[in-house]
Amino acid sequence: MTRHAVVALTVAAAVGGLTAPTALANSAPTAPAASVPAAVPTDPVITGVTVNGGKDVVVGTTQRKTFTVTLHGSDDSGLEFADADLLGPAGSFYTTDTFCETATACTTSFTVDPHLDPYNDNADLSNANAGRWYVHSLVDTFDGATLFTKHPGGFLLKRAAALTVNAAPEPVVKGGTITVTGKLTRANWDTYRYAGYTGRSVALQFRPKAGDTYTTVKTLTTNGTGNLRTTVKAASDGYWRWSFAGTTTTAPKNATGDFVDVR
Repeated sequence: MTRHAVVALTVAAAVGGLTAPTALANSAPTAPAASVPAAVPTDPVITGVTVNGGKDVVVGTTQRKTFTVTLHGSDDSGLEFADADLLGPAGSFYTTDTFCETATACTTSFTVDPHLDPYNDNADLSNANAGRWYVHSLVDTFDGATLFTKHPGGFLLKRAAALTVNAAPEPVVKGGTITVTGKLTRANWDTYRYAGYTGRSVALQFRPKAGDTYTTVKTLTTNGTGNLRTTVKAASDGYWRWSFAGTTTTAPKNATGDFVDVR
């Protein structure tokens, strides 16, 4: 895979204060009480990792995806510099480094690409790279200490999904039959196209015209080409949609609701 780095640098410091003394009439003055700062570890520690703001990294077939990785930690002298490595399925690997923006946080950026990228060592994603990724970190402190931490955090890199719906006829007589069809597809990083996602559980949901919440009516499984088809009885005006909850390799997706006028 590739190496890619984006560096950001800011400085922040925390300043402690003193508690103001109080004086009582006809009494001796008392010395001001100093505030007690929170204990800071004398040796560096990494306490966690935030990837993409805590959200899954989802990639389609045409656009690069850039996301941030923030290492959180502490040291009595402060964190100065960090190296972050991303390790994924099928031996996938990315690495980059950055100066820390504060004494307790170091943020860098990674870019992944579904297509061959001449500016990215001609590396691209393959379907085998989807799934759980882990972060390794190496941090340097201002007093010269170095700490390597294995797997302080991770994230899911997912293939984008697409979902269509069509409810017909429109309008329909109350008590009549509505046929709802659709198709679930997902990004194929090997062919750069979307292809049917087969054998997946997808919920058929309904929202009344005057409501704002979808309710699951039934659940179906996509066929060998990712298609869905079922029938329901027309009871009232409203919107029909398919809803896919997602998997560890594929992002969730809701189809845009299709309105049916019941007369």
